[in-house]
Formats: sequence, C-alpha cells, structure tokens
Amino acid sequence: MTKILMIEDNVELAEILTEYLEQYDMSVTTADDPYIGLSKLNLDKFDLVILDLTLPGLDGLEVCKEIRKTSSVPIIVSSARHDLTDKVNAFDFGADDYMPKPYNPQELLVRIKSLIRRSEGSLSVEKSETNKDLVLNEFEHTITLKGKALSLTVAEFDILSYLIKKEGGAISREELIYNCDAISEESTNKSIDVIIGRIRSKLGEDPKNPKYIHAIRGVGYKLTQ
Repeated sequence: MTKILMIEDNVELAEILTEYLEQYDMSVTTADDPYIGLSKLNLDKFDLVILDLTLPGLDGLEVCKEIRKTSSVPIIVSSARHDLTDKVNAFDFGADDYMPKPYNPQELLVRIKSLIRRSEGSLSVEKSETNKDLVLNEFEHTITLKGKALSLTVAEFDILSYLIKKEGGAISREELIYNCDAISEESTNKSIDVIIGRIRSKLGEDPKNPKYIHAIRGVGYKLTQ
C-alpha cells in the first residue's frame, strides 16, 4: 500500500482526495497545519507528500525546504497560486511536481503513480551501486573502494572514473587520452599504462590476476566488478 502525507488546510478538498485515492490502495494521512505535517513526516515513513502552498503559520515553500533538509520523499505541490515565481521556487526548493488548482483527482492519481515508479527506480539503482566495490560520487569528486575513499591524483581519478562509467566495455588508451581532461592529448599509450599501474596498486590488484582492471590485448582496458 502506498502511504501518502497530504498537508492541506482545505479540509473538504482533503477529504475528497483521500476518499478517491483510497480506492486505489493508497493510505492517506492528512494534516491541515504545516507544523503538524512536518511532525508526522518525522515520526512515520511516507512514499509521497502532497503539499499545499497557502498554509496557516508557515508558507508551503518553506515547508518544502524543511522537508528537503532531511528527506528525499517525492513532493507534489498542489496550489491555487498561479504566479510563475511560486512554481519556479517550488522546483528550486525540491518539489518533484506542481499541480495548479483546480485539478481532476484522476490526474493527481496518475502523477502519484508516475513519481512512485521513478522513486522506486532511483532506489533500485542506488542500491545496486552501493553493492559494488568501486563507487564513483561525481558530486563529491570521490571514488570509494569497499566504502573507503581512495587517494588518487587528478589523472588517476579521471581515468578510473571513466572506466567505472564505461564498466564492462573495452576502452582504448586513445579513448582515455581524449576523454580525460587531466591527460594531455600529447600523452603516449605508455603513459596511460603507467597511470593504470598506479591505480591498480592503490586498488590492491595482482597484475597477473586483476579483479577490477583487465588488459584487453590490442585494445586497452576494461573494468569489471
């Protein structure tokens, strides 16, 4: 069952939407006060939040910001405010969708299902990535091996991150030279081999029986894990 938190001060609308959504195996918890809504979100786990913007005591945009400080739960903003600035700010503050009132409950249902599918897909990818020995985090500019950050030079990072992105594919030395910013286009194949050797050393690889970086005769290298 999909668990939804609806922060909406229009009690009549909340009741109509709740009754409709519950026909489709969705459990809806409502809050007509933003602070109560935030409290419920902290105390329980929800699959999605439907958030009104015009709320008593705390604007919905501020509620959206507060939710994003601690949670990545999908948020659908539902608002009678039609100012483009509100819509832009809602997405800037972390909303996943924006529905101007009035709207048909059937459209709300479709958007909820779409966001839930996307959210489940993201969690699946994230889980599969964290199950691997080598994990690239481009935002933090780190590569971890079994959860421990590797100490890499800029060139080593560029090459290893490129191999991780192309995992399973045979990558030529020339491709590494032209796609890694830290590698000069005047670099030789031999210099790539030297950097690969240093990376292997930091990965604790046995050159005769490597676990991660494999040499492909006549081509270059392939990373598997």
